[in-house]
Amino acid sequence: MSSDSDAATDGGHATGTSATTTADAATTDYLDAEVNLLSPSTPFMRDHLRIIWTGFAIWFVAVFGPVTLTAIAPGPMTTQMPLIGFPLHYFLMAIGAPTTGLLLSYWYVRKRDALDEKYGIEHPTGGEAE
Repeated sequence: MSSDSDAATDGGHATGTSATTTADAATTDYLDAEVNLLSPSTPFMRDHLRIIWTGFAIWFVAVFGPVTLTAIAPGPMTTQMPLIGFPLHYFLMAIGAPTTGLLLSYWYVRKRDALDEKYGIEHPTGGEAE
């Protein structure tokens, strides 16, 4: 976990001490730069990929968890739930997975906005775009 002192604004640009890296940092647009998912080059990219991988892991469990549990333990997953009258696997796939996707979308937007604010990245609004 990084502290606020680690959150120096780099605007998404590569940072470093060499002359080449410094020159590249001034001209590199992180939105157009190649992103290595296994070795992100900037603190912004590392933080952003951490958010993406966390969301992906939650989504993976929400989508494939009920199916896997049904294959492993079909008894409890296919038993009708007393309150709603559906089997648990049906409820989790019909209600749980889409709801998780919706909540993950909201979570991602909040985390991305916080990340943009942390690194001083501003996005043009509709009236400011060319």
